[in-house]
Parts: sequence; structure tokens; C-alpha cells
Amino acid sequence: MAKITKVSPLAPASFPDLPQVKGVSFASAAAGVKYQGRDDVTLIRLAAGSAVAGAFTRSATRAACILDNQAKLDGTPSSEAGAAIIINSGNANAFTGRNGQEAVDRVTGAVAGALDLPQGRVFSSSTGVIGEPLPAERITAVIGDMAARLSEGGIADAASAIMTTDTFPKGASARVDGDGGEIVIAGIAKGSGMIAPDMATMLVYIFTDAKIAPALLQEALDLHLDTTFNAITVDSDTSTSDALIIGATGASPAAEITDLRAGAGTAFAQALGEVMLDLAQQVVRDGEGATKFVEIAVTGAASDADAHKIAMAIANSPLVKTAIAGEDANWGRVVAAVGKSGAKADRDRLTIRFGDMVLAENGWRAPSYDEVSASDYMKRDTLLIGVDLGLGDGSKTVWTCDLTHGYIDINADYRS
Repeated sequence: MAKITKVSPLAPASFPDLPQVKGVSFASAAAGVKYQGRDDVTLIRLAAGSAVAGAFTRSATRAACILDNQAKLDGTPSSEAGAAIIINSGNANAFTGRNGQEAVDRVTGAVAGALDLPQGRVFSSSTGVIGEPLPAERITAVIGDMAARLSEGGIADAASAIMTTDTFPKGASARVDGDGGEIVIAGIAKGSGMIAPDMATMLVYIFTDAKIAPALLQEALDLHLDTTFNAITVDSDTSTSDALIIGATGASPAAEITDLRAGAGTAFAQALGEVMLDLAQQVVRDGEGATKFVEIAVTGAASDADAHKIAMAIANSPLVKTAIAGEDANWGRVVAAVGKSGAKADRDRLTIRFGDMVLAENGWRAPSYDEVSASDYMKRDTLLIGVDLGLGDGSKTVWTCDLTHGYIDINADYRS
């Protein structure tokens, strides 16, 4: 694997100071699953009574841990027991046949034993190389030690331990005024390559001390999937192992959330969405080899579905992405991406903007177009491409990055 030596130029200045979520504890360890000299396994424990919900990749070749997690959540095991999540980096445990499920059972069984939990309340995630057997024995060997070191203050170490080709750990948080007290939300994520919509586009773990039933927690999560994790792309490739797991411990003094459409429930859902969007955008900012963060806003489409098709056609176009990397204001490539999308479009109603500059309109280059100004704009590290179809009320905003030689360097040597 190509050694990552530089932090993304789009990275935040530092890892955020995330608040502790009462009832959630973390420990990380170096198991040597693939990497040497760094933590690569994380154990997370949720207190008794915690609600758990999740969203997972829809890949037809999804990993054993994804299938196992989905089965456990579909079984809706009682939240009266605690819960745990065990995560390893360096090996995806995907396309590993019967051995894959056996490895999941060994790892989750060891966690269940160490933490005195039902195995049905232990969830697992694996990320890394596809098609290699998971060395479960290396993970189980460090579970006892991690169980003894669990701490509510370990979330930053966990964010680092789950990284693969990431250049920086990712975290976000929010605080909400609940009825009778404050509610805290904190989340971490990993993701850099093999990022495309289909849920969850990465590994994400979000925790809150809110009192909320599992079904309502799932509803709050689902509210924001299409505008956050399903609205980003780095390279158009959906992983076999993408997962988002959220746990709510109920430890906040605030009253239970029973309705997301009123009062504290609305505030909680909005704050959760903000945390999800922050994490999703951090993944794009850490896109493999990325030097530009790009927002693509499509309006005036015949429908929201058409707007989504067009936005993703632009965001995933190698021609658009390489032009952005070269700081070339080649708006003609955006025109081509709109045309290939399969969505309804009319050349003579199309308007294209870079930032606040109108580059094309009415089927032709805009009279105000200025090549020098457009080229200067492309030198920024944060860009906006606006497309208006002039056909209806459909809209969609997505986020992507440029495509540089750095992406090739990382992925050409991924398994070495």
C-alpha cells in the first residue's frame, strides 16, 4: 500500500474537542491485522438500555460483518442489554465465503464474553483489502486488554485507529437543548477512497445520550441519509463494507424524545443531520489525492430524481474532476456531463455558474463570460458549480473532489 505521508490540504486544522457521551466508552489496540506500529482495532461499549440503529451499503457483494449487523438489527434485540462495536482496519473480510461469517462469530463472540453481553448485541465492522481472510485470532488476542481499558475519553484514539488511507481522523459533535437538560451528540468517521452513494459510503459511528426508542432513532438517521452520506462521492466506487451505526445511551437528563416533528425532537434531528453532514464532507475533503473540495448545486430540474442524476454525473465525471485538478475552467465538460446523465435537459434553458459567475446560458456562452476571472476562480481550494435546468422545481446538492495523480499513486499500490 502506498505510504500516506501528507495530510490532505483540505483537512481541518485539528481534530475537534468532542464532548464525552455518558454511557459510551472506547479502547484501541495494535493487533497487526495489516498495519504495523499503529492501533488498528477499536472496541466501543454502550451502556445497558442503549438504543442502536444503522445504515449499510447496498452492495450485492457486501462483507460478512455487514450481513451480520443487518441480521442483528432486523432481529431488534432488547436494548435492556448493553451493546458493543468492534472495528478493525486493514482487512475488509469481504468475499471470504463461509470463513467470513466464522471470523465475525469468533470476534463478536469474544467481545460478548469479555463484556458479558449477548452476542446479538455485538456489532462489527471491517475495512481494508477485499478477498483476504480476516485473521480473527489477532483481534481476539487484544479484546481482553481493550475491555479492561475502556474509557469515555477514548473517542479521539478510536477515530485514528479506524483509518486506512485516511490522512486525518474525522470527528464532529453537537449539543441540543432538550426538555429538562442538554443532549450531546458526537461522531467519528473514516473514509477516503471507494466513496460513492449507496449508504453509508464509509465507516461512521455516532453516539448520543438522548433517550429515544430504537425505531425513532432509526427514523432520525434515515431523515438525513440522502442529503449527507448519499450526497458525496470521491471516485464513484461503492464499498462492500460501508456502515453507519448510531447508539443512544439514554443518559441525558432531558426527557425522552417521542416525536421528531416537534420541540426537542426536531432540534435533535436537525443537530444529528448537521453532525452527519460535517462527517460526510470531511470524507470528501480527505478524498484520496484531493486538492479541491467541490459543491455541485443543481436546480430547476424536472424532478429531484433528475437533479440527483445530473449532480452525480457531474461529480463523478473524470473529465470534470481532472479539469478541476488542473484549475481549468472547462465548463464544456459540465455541459457534457449534464447531457450524459439520462435526466431531462434542454440545451437552450441550461445555465452554468462557477461561484457567482454565469459562464453559460441560453444554449451559448454567457455574454459576461471572462476567461481570466473564471481561471482565477479555479485556483481556490473550495469551489461551487451551479447548474440550473430551467425545467421545474427539482434540486439536489452533492459534494465531490478533484481527481489527481495522487489518487492513482495510492490505489495502484493499495495491496502492496
